[in-house]
Amino acid sequence: MRYADESGDCGMPSDGSPTRYFCLSGVVVHELRWLDTIKELIGFRHWIKRKYGVYLDAEIHAAHMINKPGNVDQSIGKLKKHERLAIIRHFADRISTLVDVRIINVVVDKQNKPPDKDEVFRWAWYSLFQRFENTIRCRNFPGPKNPNERGIVFPDNTDGEKLKRFLNDMRENNLLEIQQRNGAFTYKNEPIQVVIEDPVLRDSRDSYLIQAADCAAYLLKQHIEPSSYMKKHGGNAYLHRLASVLCTHASYKDPRGLGIVCI
Repeated sequence: MRYADESGDCGMPSDGSPTRYFCLSGVVVHELRWLDTIKELIGFRHWIKRKYGVYLDAEIHAAHMINKPGNVDQSIGKLKKHERLAIIRHFADRISTLVDVRIINVVVDKQNKPPDKDEVFRWAWYSLFQRFENTIRCRNFPGPKNPNERGIVFPDNTDGEKLKRFLNDMRENNLLEIQQRNGAFTYKNEPIQVVIEDPVLRDSRDSYLIQAADCAAYLLKQHIEPSSYMKKHGGNAYLHRLASVLCTHASYKDPRGLGIVCI
C-alpha cells in the first residue's frame, strides 16, 4: 500500500513558477503491517496533543505550517513558528521508527525541460509508479513475503483522472530504457503488472499516512531547494532524519545515498 503526496508545483520557471523542483514522495507499508503502523501514528498524535495541544483531527500539512499558518487548523496555527517546525521534526523522527515503512522519493528538475507542466506531473508519477512496481517485484520492501505480492496506490486528492490514465497506459505499453553491458542503451516493453486497481484518492485531512507522505515530500523539497527559514534553522537537513526508512533501492545512482530518483 503506497500513500503519496507532493511538494512544489508543476509549473515551469519560464511561466513564473517560483520553484525549480517538483517533488513526490510515496510512503509504502505492507497490508499486514498497516494496523500496527496506524497505531504508531495515532500514538504520536496523542503525544503532540499532550505536548502542543494539537487536535487529533488537525491535519499536519508541513508547507502550510511554516508558510501559511492561517490555512491550518487553529490548534496548530496558534503555535509559534519554531513550535510548528518542531512538530515537523518530531513527525519525521516518529516516521523514522516505523520499521515496516519505506519511502520512495522522486525529484523533477524543471530547469531546461520542455515548457509543459503536464509533462512534469507525468514524469514524476510514471517514475513513482515504476519504482513501486520494481521494488515489489524484487521483494525489497520490508514486511511479510507473500508468494505473489500486489500493490495499490492512495494519492492525496489530486488529478485522479490523469493518474488513472497513466497507470492504464503503463499496463499496456511501458517502454523502459535498459543499459547493456557495453554501455549502449536499448528499450524494452515491460508493462506494469503488480500495481493493481485505479489510484484511490484520499483527502489528506483524513489519512495520517498521507500526512506522513506530505511531511516526507516537504522535507525532500527543503533538502533540494530550501527556503531561507528552513536553511537558517537547519530544516534543510531534516530529510536525513528519515534515512532509516528511505527506499534506497529506488535509485542506486543517487550520489547522496538516499535513493532519490532524480529526473
